[in-house]
Amino acid sequence: MKTTVSSKGQIVLPAEIRQRDGVKPGQEFEIERLDCGEYRLVRREPPRNEGLVDWLMACPEKGYFVPIESESTDTL
Repeated sequence: MKTTVSSKGQIVLPAEIRQRDGVKPGQEFEIERLDCGEYRLVRREPPRNEGLVDWLMACPEKGYFVPIESESTDTL
């Protein structure tokens, strides 16, 4: 597959690759220079729970997550 480097030094991943591999905007990649003219691009995995709190807070049913009463741990 062929792509071009922009005047800003950006390389666009072709749509076919993005769709096949589920590449989304904002995902990070590592690029490694293997040799003159040879590079390796590897998608970085986000931390396991990144975005979990935002996802939970976006729950469509408001009031689903409520504080619970708990005993104080001061006496332990």
